[in-house]
Amino acid sequence: MAEYALEEKEGFTVFGLGTELKSPYTDFAGLNREKSEFWQAIGEDGRLDALKAIAANDYVFAVNEAVNNKLMYYAGVLTEASVPAAEGARVILFPKGPYLVVRGEAETAEELNDRLTGAAFGEALPEAQSFAYVGGPNAAVVMGQRDGLVFGEMWIPVVKKL
Repeated sequence: MAEYALEEKEGFTVFGLGTELKSPYTDFAGLNREKSEFWQAIGEDGRLDALKAIAANDYVFAVNEAVNNKLMYYAGVLTEASVPAAEGARVILFPKGPYLVVRGEAETAEELNDRLTGAAFGEALPEAQSFAYVGGPNAAVVMGQRDGLVFGEMWIPVVKKL
């Protein structure tokens, strides 16, 4: 059973560099492969470092969002900077309100993202009796390192069930 909390968050904006995921949403191996290839590409070509350079803090967001009937995936940061438009770039608005928050740690950021996503969507949301996810962007947030492990949280906007 995933440990989770329901937390109220202020609205916030993430600037992200993205890619369209082509695998069906039920093909977890395919989606994970595409996400891994995306992180590798932006790490190698310098886009991830450029993104981190404009960040307001050390958090790195892995954002999932449906846009125009496409499953989009972004590497993003919180930023106050005005950023030039770039191919695959997007300003992602997260609403004010209740969020399902799942905390975790892992040996790598990629492993953390996979673990948090699985715990949130595979365990916490199905177990939830008082709230539901109804869409919108969600994010695995890498927040830092301690004791040799990467730690972070999954943030999913939810609504209270009536």
